[in-house]
Amino acid sequence: MIINLKDIEQEITRVFEYLHENPETSWKEYNTTKYIAEFLREQGISVRTFDNIPGLIAEIGEGSPMVAVRADMDALWQEVDGTFKANHSCGHDAHMAIVCGVAMALKGITPPPKGTVRFIFQPAEEKGTGALHLVEEGVVDDVNYLYGIHLRPIQELEDGKAVPSIIHGAAKIMQGKITADDAHAARPHLGKNAIEVGAQMITMLNSIHLNPMESYSVKMTSFHAGGESANIIPGSATFSIDLRAQRNEVMDELTEKVEQIAGSLQSYYNIGIELTETASIAAAQVHEEAQAFMEKAIIHVIGEANLREPLITTGGDDFHFYTIKRPHLKAAMLGLGCGLAPGLHHPKMTFNKDAMINGVKILSEVVINTLEERAEQR
Repeated sequence: MIINLKDIEQEITRVFEYLHENPETSWKEYNTTKYIAEFLREQGISVRTFDNIPGLIAEIGEGSPMVAVRADMDALWQEVDGTFKANHSCGHDAHMAIVCGVAMALKGITPPPKGTVRFIFQPAEEKGTGALHLVEEGVVDDVNYLYGIHLRPIQELEDGKAVPSIIHGAAKIMQGKITADDAHAARPHLGKNAIEVGAQMITMLNSIHLNPMESYSVKMTSFHAGGESANIIPGSATFSIDLRAQRNEVMDELTEKVEQIAGSLQSYYNIGIELTETASIAAAQVHEEAQAFMEKAIIHVIGEANLREPLITTGGDDFHFYTIKRPHLKAAMLGLGCGLAPGLHHPKMTFNKDAMINGVKILSEVVINTLEERAEQR
């Protein structure tokens, strides 16, 4: 079945434009939640929000099997033309519009497929904590198959192409604090220079060597020390470290190395160094059956010539916590080529908006195929 979207293409564009112009950062997506909830209810779709957090789930149909489609909701906080602001530069606005389109498309099918389709609009993907909260809310406990979507940049996938799964790596953010006393700039021997400690830490981070056959990286992404008075040697500072690894086991090894470096510097300089893990995303766990359903849908909608192999990427996504925390789930994430440039998280990221229609068609197709084939097996 190939879905005809001519009647709802304008609605999909309208939803995207509103969400793009009204971004909200992680755990603040309350207006976004309200907008999507109202929009889906207008389509006659059942909606449930949560008591203490943003986000929502919507449902079509009844009974089993149950297939879920997830969209992430949050924007990034970044500098755009000299001003820090919420900004959708990771495609989450498109993901929400696409999943709203899938809901509209499936709602219009007569007779509806047997089973239930659940649409999960998840907050705080960028923090790496949204999926974990929704797992605790029980939103996937009764789900059999889970599908996601993410726009892919031109560096990974050409416009008009698609992959049946995205094999994300593990990612982690560690916040650090250096604690010591300030000193007069004319008497550096009376204090400890936190800037020098930070520079030494960068050198040591760059000297981490793991198995060269494994993909990994570690880098300091922020460092703040000192104030307006330039004649004070700052003893204290705060910093951030970004860790990446393609496999969860390598992430554990990398984390241990970073902790060893902090401990060594703390001992050598006789200062305090505190590390706190503020975000952690696990590497992907893709189910072969879910990936096969996605591959079939891609071929049916855009043709085998536009199908690409599963995509291995250094980026991360908390989507994979659903399968790690609930191993019964069969999950895969669609990767959509859309001419996205200059790249994800670039403040002026753009993409081919027409690609959203392919996303709606493919996800609608995979949901229908999964429900129909699962029903035949019963």
